[in-house]
Amino acid sequence: MNVRKRIRQLPVRLAVGSYMVNSGLSKWNADETTAKELQAFAAGSYPFLAKLDPQLFVNALAAAEVAIGTAVFLPFVPSRVAGTALTAFSSGLVGLYLRTPGMHEEGSLRPTQQGIPLSKDVWLAGIGLSLILDGVLG
Repeated sequence: MNVRKRIRQLPVRLAVGSYMVNSGLSKWNADETTAKELQAFAAGSYPFLAKLDPQLFVNALAAAEVAIGTAVFLPFVPSRVAGTALTAFSSGLVGLYLRTPGMHEEGSLRPTQQGIPLSKDVWLAGIGLSLILDGVLG
């Protein structure tokens, strides 16, 4: 990757990478109640997650966020790799937003007040796709 591309990507990679790492670290030592709540919320949209131990689920989620955030944060990780990881992860989050009742207005993609925190994950998907395109077309 040339230096100009690395510099151009730096602001978005630092912002998203830092956000993801912080999000993962905040879940790393989640208590039992928090782990159960997070798992139950995710299992509402992805029923297979209900079979996992809640602590295992939250630890895997935290590890994924830290790993993906680190990959995005580090400018020497190829854009395609960081973008693919970010897009895959954020697609799951966007799916959670779309599948969870009450997160968006009926018949619309517009978020409700409760859905605003989840609707922001569409930005992560867009950034991931931009990193992929930058890597492929660059």
